[in-house]
Amino acid sequence: MGTMFPRTTVAGIDMPRMIAGTNWVLGYSHTSSSADQMIVKRNKNREAIMSMLRAYNEYGIDAVMGPFGDNPVLADAVHQAEDELGGKIIIVDTPIVNVDDSAEARREAEARFRQSRELGATFCLIHHSSAEQLVNKNLKAIPRLPDYLKMIREQGMIPGLSAHMPELIIYSDLNEYDVETYIQIYNCMGFLMQVEIEYINKVIWNAKKPVMTIKSMAAGRCSPFVGLTFNYATIRPCDMVTLGAFTPEEVHEDVEIALAAIERRQPNLEGRSSPAKTEIMPK
Repeated sequence: MGTMFPRTTVAGIDMPRMIAGTNWVLGYSHTSSSADQMIVKRNKNREAIMSMLRAYNEYGIDAVMGPFGDNPVLADAVHQAEDELGGKIIIVDTPIVNVDDSAEARREAEARFRQSRELGATFCLIHHSSAEQLVNKNLKAIPRLPDYLKMIREQGMIPGLSAHMPELIIYSDLNEYDVETYIQIYNCMGFLMQVEIEYINKVIWNAKKPVMTIKSMAAGRCSPFVGLTFNYATIRPCDMVTLGAFTPEEVHEDVEIALAAIERRQPNLEGRSSPAKTEIMPK
C-alpha cells in the first residue's frame, strides 16, 4: 500500500477526499465523439475498470462515483474488485430519474432508486439533469424534491444532489431539505460552471454539507498539476475531489499531485518526454 489519502466524513460515512471518477472509463470525454469512442474501446470493460480500482486502492481510495444504473459493466467491475481486494467500495450513484408530476413517473423514479440500492449504492445523488427541472427561482425552493429524497431514504441510501446549477445547493440548504452531500462542478477554468469561479468557491465554502467537486481538470483542458492543485487549495478540509483517469499510471501521477497540494510540497513526478526540453529544467 502507498501513502493513505486523507479522509473526511459524510453523513457518518468515512470517505476518502478523492473519489474515483468514471467519465474516462465510460466514454464521456466532453471533447468529441472520437474521444468518447477511444475511451469506450480501451476502458469500458471489467478488467480495465478493475485495473483502475486497484491503483486507487493502493492509496485507500475506496469510493467511486458514476451513473451505475446505465452502466452495468461498471457495477460488475466494482463488485469484482471488492471480492479481489477484500473490502467494500463506496458507490456514489448519480441516477437520472423521471421527475414528471404523475403517478407513473413516481413509480419510475422509485424503481430507479430501488435499482441503485440493489447495485450496492451507499449514496444516491439525483443527477443534475433531473433535479434542475424542479428548481423554482421565484420561490427559492425545489418543489417536490422532498418526495424523491424520501424515496432514497426508504431504500436505505444516503440522499444528495448533483449540482451544475449552484441554486441546488443554496436552495437545499435554505429549505433544510434532507440532503447530506452535494456534487458541484468546480475547476480553475470555469468549464461548464454556470457562474464565476469565485462565486462557486463561496457556494462551496458556505454549503452546510460536504461537497464532492467534479471536473477539476476541466475534462482535460488543463494539466493535472494545475487543476488538482487549484481544487485542493481552495476547498474545505471536509470536501472531496472526484478524479477520473484513462490509465492506472495516470491514477498514480494524479494522486501524487493531489497529495503534494494537500501537504503543500512539490510533487515527485518524472519529467515529460517532450523533445528538446530547455536545459534550465532538471531532468
